Amino acid sequence: MDKQKLYDIIETKRPVLTALSDKIWTYAELSMMEHRSTAAYVEVLRSEGFNVQENLCGIATAFSGTYGSGRPYIGILGEYDALSGLSQEAGITEKRPLVEGGCGQGCGHNLLGAASLGAAIAVKQAIEAGELKGTVIFYGCPGEEGCAGKTFMARDGMFRDLDAALCWHPGDVNEISTGSNAASIQVEYTFTGIAAHAAGNPQHGRSALDAAELMNVGVQFLREHMEPKCSVHYSFADAGGLSPNVVQPTAKLIYMVRGENVRKAKALLKRVDNIARGAALMTETQVSSRQIDGTSSTVSNEVLEQLLYDNLLAVPLPSYTQKELTYAATLKTTYHTEGLPGDRTEENRTVRAFVAEKSDNGNAAVNDFVIPYVPSNHFNPGSSDVGDVSWLTPTAQFTAVTWPSGCPGHSWQIVSAGKTTFAYKGLIYAAKVLAGSVADLMTDHILLEKARAEFRAATEEGYDCPISKDLLPTIG
Repeated sequence: MDKQKLYDIIETKRPVLTALSDKIWTYAELSMMEHRSTAAYVEVLRSEGFNVQENLCGIATAFSGTYGSGRPYIGILGEYDALSGLSQEAGITEKRPLVEGGCGQGCGHNLLGAASLGAAIAVKQAIEAGELKGTVIFYGCPGEEGCAGKTFMARDGMFRDLDAALCWHPGDVNEISTGSNAASIQVEYTFTGIAAHAAGNPQHGRSALDAAELMNVGVQFLREHMEPKCSVHYSFADAGGLSPNVVQPTAKLIYMVRGENVRKAKALLKRVDNIARGAALMTETQVSSRQIDGTSSTVSNEVLEQLLYDNLLAVPLPSYTQKELTYAATLKTTYHTEGLPGDRTEENRTVRAFVAEKSDNGNAAVNDFVIPYVPSNHFNPGSSDVGDVSWLTPTAQFTAVTWPSGCPGHSWQIVSAGKTTFAYKGLIYAAKVLAGSVADLMTDHILLEKARAEFRAATEEGYDCPISKDLLPTIG
């Protein structure tokens, strides 16, 4: 079909999409608490004629909107959860929280979900007009930041029947996401001891805080003996209290264990578990553990990545007003950064030279170009629950510019930019790229079969879900 028709639909829906994005930005709800955000999406989906299903996989803030009939079944993934501690006024270039300690859309998920929905609406109207054949499904995926919502949905087989899934993420570059990333498992360790007066009768106390600190020491020594591409991080959720003259009876740690794949992450977790038990034994305390979540490594699909890249080039890039460029340049100065954008460029000198030239050696305020796509085995040490989707169906994703070059994710700068015309332009651009890519998959069955053949070869070992069958999502 003529993709310009899809682009035109998205342009007509610009007010709906930006208004929805603004609502999600304002709500700024944490993982699995996105009730107002869910209601806003469901309202738009129903008004646009989608068949809506709520409470997917027993998760109150997971939902889908479906339109069409027959294959191919193409899924578009959306997210909308926020981050704690990132409340920020919009459109300004200084840190100024709306609510001290409040939440904010520091990863641009307000834009992410709205653009994905925009693409689904355009494809829906094309199916309705008889110009495309197949079924488009918009997935409302909660809790990406806090509890890996897609993993819980994948565990229950939510994406297995799809022919392909596409997604995107806000960022400071227009680029295909390629290669893989780390699998992760997040576990909470709770130590329980015996309280006592730290000076009067310390011999009667058993310090849970000592146990927690000894566990951390043990894991520090473990780091030398971990496989490459593995890492371990921790935080104190409970240090036992504020009184130093009390032998602390409780302590709680949260550990995130990462590995090249789920198998290696699970193996490393067993070693961390042993250290926790050893710390409890040394201090004569008790320890229990509770898994919070987990994510799988990402299965790359070069056929779909090339498809997304072709559509990144086909859609006209946004142009910016002088006011928007001035805002971007000023916001960029609030965060000192060195080097060039895009970790994936580091492995390819040709691409890196291209980026250096286009971005003035990383000094440009806006990366208003598309980074050349080069299939890569690049390993990203971070983690994403999109990885779990990629083990069940061919999956690919890209980033699009919605904030100035060099501004870090999960920052007040991203929250500030997320409710501006600068960001809206990236939202609309991403929606058009997604819609055009879905249209290609619905009209080129050979292309889709190539993607599925690559997927089958890459996933022969099968999906090793990183969470247990009975684990429930953590709220907040």
